[in-house]
Amino acid sequence: MKNNKFLWILVLVISVALVILPLVLFLPFDKTDKVDPWANVPNRPTHTDHTNLISGTFETGQEVTQACLECHPETAGQVMSTAHWTWESKPIEVPGRDEPVTVGKKNQINNFCIGIQGNWQKCVTCHAGYGWEDETFHETATEDQVDCLVCHAGVGTYAKGDYGLPLEGIDLTIAAQSVGVPTRQNCGSCHFNGGGGNAVKHGDLDESLYWPSASLDVHMGEHNFQCIDCHQTEDHNIKGRSISVSLDNENQVYCTDCHSTNMHEDERLNAHLDTVACQTCHIPQFALEDPTKVEWRWSEAGQDIGDDPHVYLKIKGSFVYASDVQPQYLWYNGVADRYLLGDPIAAEGPTAINYPKGDINDPTAKIMPFKVHVADQIYDTVNNYLIQPKTVGEGGYWTEFDWQLAATLGSQITGLPYSGSYGFTETIMFWPTTHMVQPVSEALQCTACHSEDGRLDWLALGYPGDPIEWGSRFENGN
Repeated sequence: MKNNKFLWILVLVISVALVILPLVLFLPFDKTDKVDPWANVPNRPTHTDHTNLISGTFETGQEVTQACLECHPETAGQVMSTAHWTWESKPIEVPGRDEPVTVGKKNQINNFCIGIQGNWQKCVTCHAGYGWEDETFHETATEDQVDCLVCHAGVGTYAKGDYGLPLEGIDLTIAAQSVGVPTRQNCGSCHFNGGGGNAVKHGDLDESLYWPSASLDVHMGEHNFQCIDCHQTEDHNIKGRSISVSLDNENQVYCTDCHSTNMHEDERLNAHLDTVACQTCHIPQFALEDPTKVEWRWSEAGQDIGDDPHVYLKIKGSFVYASDVQPQYLWYNGVADRYLLGDPIAAEGPTAINYPKGDINDPTAKIMPFKVHVADQIYDTVNNYLIQPKTVGEGGYWTEFDWQLAATLGSQITGLPYSGSYGFTETIMFWPTTHMVQPVSEALQCTACHSEDGRLDWLALGYPGDPIEWGSRFENGN
């Protein structure tokens, strides 16, 4: 009896195996479902305490760099080949242009502080080098002018001033002894203060991210991510791109560098991933703690009406700041059109400095959240293009409050002819929102977009209406 029972069990096991095994072997299996995002987060280098490795006193930043190069001889050359040093892209073929163009902080215009040419004294405070005083800097700079400390000095030990030189009073020995792996404080000292102050330029990068809560940014707050965990670096080339200064989509950072491309348990959510960027649902608002600048009126500068950095400055004009801002949503394929110095301004409406490329018919584009910044800035009313004025130093607008002089001096430096007649015109810039990722519990729900008062403008995005409604009607043949 026992033997018969054993035989029946054996037959049952073999039968089940014959059915299940082919399914396991031949049914499709999505490996991405098994991806562990932590497997793609780099191991940070072991910290080497430099307290006893660095001795003596340093009078200049260059002397610190010379000491660094004794043990790290290849590093300065690496830095000098990156965009953090050149502030300019390599020549790029752009449709509609007769020849390759370069773009970057070094040679182009924006609608914040407008441009660095002739304004090096203040603008290059955030450059990763020492002593950028004029247009010849990159032709004559030597390796000891690379600033190692700006990326590696410990918290509170270092700061930069005019022409990128160490701020007066900094103890360079203490700063050099404190060096380590770059932290949010190192990166944020420039990137959180772009455009002239905290939270001015980026709505999703500001000083609240130095010590954020998990509700402010789940990666930095809950998991203590440093910038270099996502912006991974090889030979000092830091991964990442900004459409404010870039014309290509090389060296970009993506959520899927770590996360699965098919990670949601609900397949209805996964179905969105071909057309909706991760950030659209997971960054529902930006400027969560520190307000960000959304409007800048240069035309109102020069008045003695009292300075308030969030409302008005005589040297810069009037501002509008906003907090807890809902992004604007546009199709985006990773690159943008770029206004280049000397291009004509728009015939109607604001001139777009960096309008994101992509539309509903572009298979590489996704709906992406953006901060939008509107400004008015000086332009040549005869030649019909934007002017890059001189603002800093002798003859600059911040010294003389004379737009005619500022335009004349700026044009001499950039080589762009000036007619002698100026006015102010409205411009617009776009900033992809990729930081301040919220916890899953705060991600947008279906009705945030698919409802009568949803945040997406379906018609502007190219749809005939909410896809839930017209899609079902289409399927029914109506």
